[in-house]
Amino acid sequence: MTAVEILRYVSEQVYPLPEECQADLAKHCQVISKERGETLVQAGQHSTKIFFIAQGAARAYFLKDGRDVSDWFAFEGEFISSIQSYFTDVPSPHYIETLEPSLLIAIDREPLQQLADKYRAIDRLEKKVVVVTMLKLQHRIASMQYETAQQKYESLLLAIPHLDQRVPLTHIASYLGITLETLSRVRGKKGA
Repeated sequence: MTAVEILRYVSEQVYPLPEECQADLAKHCQVISKERGETLVQAGQHSTKIFFIAQGAARAYFLKDGRDVSDWFAFEGEFISSIQSYFTDVPSPHYIETLEPSLLIAIDREPLQQLADKYRAIDRLEKKVVVVTMLKLQHRIASMQYETAQQKYESLLLAIPHLDQRVPLTHIASYLGITLETLSRVRGKKGA
């Protein structure tokens, strides 16, 4: 798959981009093929790239006191980035890795901003991605604060139905803020 083909998919599925805009954007995109478990961003690295997942899946995670804590999952048709590093030019607080063989495009912040100045559609695409990300984050915060372990898991599966078939349970448990044992009990009650 080429950058042009992937951007056509973005235009059809995420936000419409005029053909001229897609062609200009493709010149600045890097198509990346990664195997399962490969790192896209290292903690402590300045990352000015945003990634669009054409095929596969990725996650962002922290290493906290020797524990691996997942904080974001992204799948086909979604973007992932070290948000803090991308927007504020600080070192990334987390890692981003692929969860399965993945095909992505990466674009650096500077050319993307230049193209957003030239094409209103890119600016609107970027705003849509930010709003979707903020809404997911707000939902996650509410879930973490007010829901039981059972409710958290069920809410997550409603939002991402295929999650438990594509993401190791240890990552799901850490994302939900529960132990693997608690997740096993919750799944047992659900009949998973």
